[in-house]
Amino acid sequence: MTGAMRAGEAVIPFDNSYVRLPERFYARQAPTPVAAPRLIKVNGALAHELGLDAGWLASPDGVAVLAGNRVPEGAEPIATAYAGHQFGGFVPQLGDGRAVLLGEVIGRDGVRRDIQLKGSGPTPFSRRGDGRAALGPVLREYIVSEAMAALGIPTTRALAAVTTGQPVIRENVVPGAVLARVAQSHIRVGTFQYFASRGDVDGLRTLADHVIARHYPEVRAAANPIRALLDGVVGRQARLVARWMHVGFIHGVMNTDNTSICGETIDYGPCAFLDAYHPAMVFSSIDHGGRYAFANQPRLAQWNLGRLAETLLPLIGPTQDEAIAEAQAAIDAFPAAFDAVYWPGWYAKLGFGAPRDGDKDLTIELLDIMADGAADFTLAFRLLGDVAADGQGAGDTAAEHRFTALFADPERITGWLVRWRARLAAEPSDAKPIDAAARRAAMQAVNPAFIPRNHRIEQAIVAAVAGDDFASFERLMTVLARPFDDQPDHSDLMAPPRPNEVVQATFCGT
Repeated sequence: MTGAMRAGEAVIPFDNSYVRLPERFYARQAPTPVAAPRLIKVNGALAHELGLDAGWLASPDGVAVLAGNRVPEGAEPIATAYAGHQFGGFVPQLGDGRAVLLGEVIGRDGVRRDIQLKGSGPTPFSRRGDGRAALGPVLREYIVSEAMAALGIPTTRALAAVTTGQPVIRENVVPGAVLARVAQSHIRVGTFQYFASRGDVDGLRTLADHVIARHYPEVRAAANPIRALLDGVVGRQARLVARWMHVGFIHGVMNTDNTSICGETIDYGPCAFLDAYHPAMVFSSIDHGGRYAFANQPRLAQWNLGRLAETLLPLIGPTQDEAIAEAQAAIDAFPAAFDAVYWPGWYAKLGFGAPRDGDKDLTIELLDIMADGAADFTLAFRLLGDVAADGQGAGDTAAEHRFTALFADPERITGWLVRWRARLAAEPSDAKPIDAAARRAAMQAVNPAFIPRNHRIEQAIVAAVAGDDFASFERLMTVLARPFDDQPDHSDLMAPPRPNEVVQATFCGT
């Protein structure tokens, strides 16, 4: 069904598909109106990509839609059903407890995307929750999801954010807000688990057919489309998590209900970016055992995909033994798919061209030195590009001093630099040496100068919550839209936190 909302020339061209699935897939649920909605921000570039009028979205009629006070024509609001493993424990029913899917639009690029309101009130899946979102988590998700998009990492997007004029009660009484979130879909591993846990094979088949048609149409011609679907999801998740690692991103709550089938980063709760590098780093206040620590993310992604494979056993093979063999083969392919992105990504960050023997050892050695020396993850790689610009024979330079100053043991990292320079000098062997400036440019194109640092996010949240001041939020959004560019006027946003600014824990916000 296609519908539209008009206000002058404004149109939301809904073209909904998920609501055409059987009604056990969701609950029909309109958003709950709020007292006094007020616009924080509209993402004009994303609105244009979706074929929407950003000016209209910022108008009173548009803000009423973004807040849930008005259901636009053509929208068919639903709360979707899903289950999930949360920190390893299975919960058979979760679902959208504080979100309503308004509908789907097909953007200018031909891609179908959901528009969802997060924090839009209680649903049948709320489990005694209030269905609302606090302003802080809404700003965090807006900042981090848009930063991830600018970094080129698949992610849900933030279309707009509004305050509600109503308080919500968490640890304290704080302002409420609603996030308009956009995703290629909100279908999760936990969606498959919902039907599998009920023995609903027809539901599983219907869901798999929908996912294939929407996200993996190329597998329809495969000899075993369900196996090919699983292969596709494994490949996308492997690539996604590898790219998280390259920018120091920690999701924080990699439950199966937070694992997107289409391969986008979804559900930015207690997420964070590394400051000082350490593979065991955890920020999430609810991850007491370090299950989702930085270095554990690939292993847990494969574990989550194993849970997806289990749900597909009734569909993937004619017998139980054959189904298990097919599913196991797909899951066993994860490490190779991950490594195919993971290691080349590091080599690009280090300025290497075609891989050579010893590159992996040199990478691991650097990460070990960074962990032992508490070096800032983002700055170390960014400044290494400046060192590369000094040329192959350089040594005691200002760029090298800035780089080595990041480490607790400058002598150890200086020894590594000698081996790194020798590696750079070894390529290309069959052509003239690569220009140092060109090498720096290539390295800076994959090593961001700006990430959404935890303390800067917290500063923006505190200013907004305590003082209704969104200037820091707006500045972050402006700078993070160009993370790989040198922006001298904003160089303070590159800096690691001072000791009194370090964020020790991030919170989910539910």
